[in-house]
Amino acid sequence: MTSINTDPNQKALQKFNSLSVDDRLAFLWFVYTEMGESITPAAPGSAAPEIAEGLFNQVKEKSHDEQLQVMRDLVNNADTLICREYGSFSDNTKLLFWYRLSQGMESQIIVPMPPNYEMAETGNELLEQLKGFDFNQQITFLRDSVMGMGAEPKGGSDI
Repeated sequence: MTSINTDPNQKALQKFNSLSVDDRLAFLWFVYTEMGESITPAAPGSAAPEIAEGLFNQVKEKSHDEQLQVMRDLVNNADTLICREYGSFSDNTKLLFWYRLSQGMESQIIVPMPPNYEMAETGNELLEQLKGFDFNQQITFLRDSVMGMGAEPKGGSDI
């Protein structure tokens, strides 16, 4: 017997994962800009800010084109050093890293959103759906959406 998934968070996550890479990046950006103060990076004390900041600083030193490629690589699970470093983070630290990226985009330290970017209708629907979630559901969704990004860390000489 096949079960139908009725969990709103899982349905939202499936919708998020069906978006194009650039629409997933745009969605994360719009979440932080449109929902503003209601979304925090993660529960205080549950993320490792110094680790997230270290990776953010690596990205910040790149050109805007390279920064965009790093973000696309993260979404695509590319096997790069930055993606492997990200892959070793806790879920809350991953969430904090994306929050820092959005702050950097807002201040244009990180490649900003193109001013005329139009996200796919599915992304806009998902954003409206997320606004209807309670705070815990929003954080769970965001954490779930970024936790599968990046690449598996490698040990020792495989780095």
